Amino acid sequence: MTEPTLIEQPTRVTAVGNLPKLIDEFIGRASSKTEGVSIARMQSPSGWEEPGQTPAFDEYTVVTKGALQVEFRTGSVVVQAGQAVIAHRGEWVRYSTPGPEGAEYFAICTPAFSPNTVNRDS
Repeated sequence: MTEPTLIEQPTRVTAVGNLPKLIDEFIGRASSKTEGVSIARMQSPSGWEEPGQTPAFDEYTVVTKGALQVEFRTGSVVVQAGQAVIAHRGEWVRYSTPGPEGAEYFAICTPAFSPNTVNRDS
């Protein structure tokens, strides 16, 4: 019988982008050595943006504060606090927080996020 695994605190992961962004991984490759799923809290400032990517995982994002802009091949969507978005594996996507508040959100990736499978643009 397996006992529950307590994650006492998240692991701070280095972010990519033009401005500092905080990533605290609660479950995933860096924190719990879990490969099937990752769950991380993101805090990005106003004006933050990252390179585009074509990840080999599905990313489920729930915005809890501010707004997150999600660009894709044919357009973009702004995800407000209290809303969620799914970015599907193999599809190009780019995240940013152009609004004055920045954003706080949770990202759940299946399988777990990996720098080797995010496939960022050059």
